[in-house]
Formats: sequence, C-alpha cells, structure tokens
Amino acid sequence: MNILILGSGGREHAFAWKIAQSPLCDGLYIAPGNAGTALVGTNIPISYNNFEAVAKAVLENEIELVVVGPEEPLVNGIVDYFESRKDLAKVKLIGPNKAGAQLEGSKDFSKNFMQKYGIPTASSRTFTAETLAIGLEYLETLPLPIVLKADGLAAGKGVIIAEKHIEAEQAFNEMLVDGKFGSAGNKVVVEQFLKGIELSVFVLCDGENYKILPEAKDYKRIGENDTGLNTGGMGAVSPVSFADANFLRKVEEKVVKPTLHGLKSEGIKYVGFIFIGLMNVKGEPFVIEYNVRMGDPETEVVLPRIQSDFAALLVSAAKGTLHDYEIKISPQVAVTTVLVAGGYPGEYEKGKVISGTDKVEDVHLYHAGTTFNGNTEVVTNGGRVMALTGMANSLENAVHKSQRAAQVIQYEGKYFRHDIGMDLIRYND
Repeated sequence: MNILILGSGGREHAFAWKIAQSPLCDGLYIAPGNAGTALVGTNIPISYNNFEAVAKAVLENEIELVVVGPEEPLVNGIVDYFESRKDLAKVKLIGPNKAGAQLEGSKDFSKNFMQKYGIPTASSRTFTAETLAIGLEYLETLPLPIVLKADGLAAGKGVIIAEKHIEAEQAFNEMLVDGKFGSAGNKVVVEQFLKGIELSVFVLCDGENYKILPEAKDYKRIGENDTGLNTGGMGAVSPVSFADANFLRKVEEKVVKPTLHGLKSEGIKYVGFIFIGLMNVKGEPFVIEYNVRMGDPETEVVLPRIQSDFAALLVSAAKGTLHDYEIKISPQVAVTTVLVAGGYPGEYEKGKVISGTDKVEDVHLYHAGTTFNGNTEVVTNGGRVMALTGMANSLENAVHKSQRAAQVIQYEGKYFRHDIGMDLIRYND
C-alpha cells in the first residue's frame, strides 16, 4: 500500500524510517518532510494544514493510509474533512477526529474530562479575561509553585511554573490581557503543582481496542539539570526505570481504561495515538496532560524498541483489529540526544551547513529541522535540528553512544545537553 506521513520533524523521520522497513509499504510519502525523510521516501512540498492540497496528494498518489504526525491538523479537523468527502472514503487515517483532538486542543476540556471520569490529576480552575480579578485573588491562596497553562495549542511553550506569587500574577496577565499566546491563552488553567518524577505513556487505539507502547521520559528544559526555558524537548530515554510493572499496571487501570471509557461515553470513536503525560507521585500516577499524537523526541526512543512491523500495527489500528496484533518490544535501552540551533528556544538562524553525518556510527540519526540548500547540502531549518538515538543493554552505554554521536555532528551554533539520562543513572544507583 501507499502511505503518507504528515509532518516535518524528528517524529516524522522516525515514522518514515520504521514504516519504510515494512513489506506492506509500497510507496512512502511525507508532507512536507525534511532532509532525512527524503532518504527513505518522497517528500511532497505542501503544508499539512492545507487539507485540500493534502487530499489532492492522496488522490494523485493513490494513498491508502495517512499517518498524522503533529497535533495542529488534528485539532483543526483533518479527519472530519476526509470523512466529509466521498472521494476519500476509502482512505484510512491514524489520528482522532476534531472531537477527540480536544484532549490536547483544550486544556480546559481535558481537565473537565478527567474529573468527570475519575482520572487522577491535579486540582485546577479555569479563568478568562472576564474573570481576571477572581483569578488573581485565587492565585494568592495557592501554595507555591503555581502551574499556569494556556488552554489551546502553544507549540509546547504554553505552560508556566511560577516560583513566586508575583511571577504567577505577571504570567496570568500576560496570557489573558497581553495575549502572549494569542487565542491559545484566551482561557488559562491554574493548576496545583505535583511533586514527583515525570514520564509519558503512549497508547494506540482503534476505536475499541488498544495497545500500550513503550514508555519514555523526555527532557524539556534547555539547560543542564533541567534549568532554563522550556523547549519542544532536548532528549528522551526509554524504558523508564522508575516505571516498574506495578506502576504501569496502575496507569492502565486508573488512566488508560477510564480514558477510553470516557471517550466512548462521549460518543467519540478514537483512532490514533494518545500520549499521556504523567507524574509519578509516590508510586501513584497523576495525569499532567494528554496529547493526541506521539511525542517528539519520545518517538525517537519508542520506535527503535518496537521490534514488530510498525506499518502492520498502524493498519490494524485503522481497520479496528488491534486485538489480533501482538506487539514485540526490545528489552534494550534507547537514549536520544537532540541537537538544536544556537539561540533556541529563542531566536535562531537557519541555513547552517551540517557536516559529520557520514561519520556517525552505531546510532539512529533522525533529522528534525533540516532541509537542502541549492547545492544539495543539508542545512539547518528549525530550532531542533537532529535527534541521535543510541541503543544498548545498559542505560550507561546507550547514553554514551548518543552523546558521542552528538559530538561528531557539526554546524555553526550547535548546542545539546550533556546530561540526558544521567538523572536515571543516579536514580538506579
């Protein structure tokens, strides 16, 4: 079959790399893709938010399966658009419809959903510009630190953890009055801070059945030891040592099953990934957030550990036959280090020539923000540039492989964190 992946990041290169290995895949297309996806498939230079252009590409290339990488087209209703067109009726999509995508598209919706279906999460209240004064009074009553979340999509940067009340008030005003996150901040969810250790669990659903994929821990802050500004993700590790079998059983019983029950109760047929951001609080799982797609860079450590045919897994989900599919997981540890552009997550330059990719050994190299210049050289084209995943029988060796590869790749302004996975090595000790 012919398969189309929507997106242009490291997650989409990892999808493309894995799907290209399947005998089910006759033709692989990525829209718009990057310099890495071009090595395993055909890039189509269109925006994934231009649904008409996507539909045209699907029909022209006889696509049977569309895998939606990023959240934005899902929240904007690409699945509903495809379902509304008779000429696209036979095309299967991996990703929820607009109603299901609210789990990520609206923090307020997801918090109300969790409370309604008894899913453990931090206590919270939602405020708008009209209830600004009440919200400011509420902030004064909360213990520190205080978590503030823009309700809508804010490219992973809409969460503020304020260490002082005055910082919380400033962030609150910046979102609701100054429009810091645009329409995404028209509502602000103020949340209790949970103290624990964070991880993500990934679930693939077919509308009735589900499979739990390998869990992962990512590293959001730009600086070593989790300092500095939030980013889209500076690295990831899978499996997660503090998520033992007992904890993951609790996640399945207290989070996964009630979530799927809730979606069915709301009349939502959910086909696609659910990324469950969790906090392990003294051995108990609490949901921080839902995402309606795979994470990035978590995908770059999860997919290498899936030993079974990934395209077959996706087709099973699309056809509603996941219960028949047996997923095989590697016991090895995967660690990815993300290389970013100088200045990221603030302003950064593009177009820096990348070298050393031919010298990287014994890692999976995933392109993220890359493209080709006029000389067919690979150049930087985003804040996060590449993800380098090392696999080994021990966490220490996987870290070493990933970090060694990160040092080999070169471009002007390169930056990466040297401590990815080190906290888990200390945790294990």
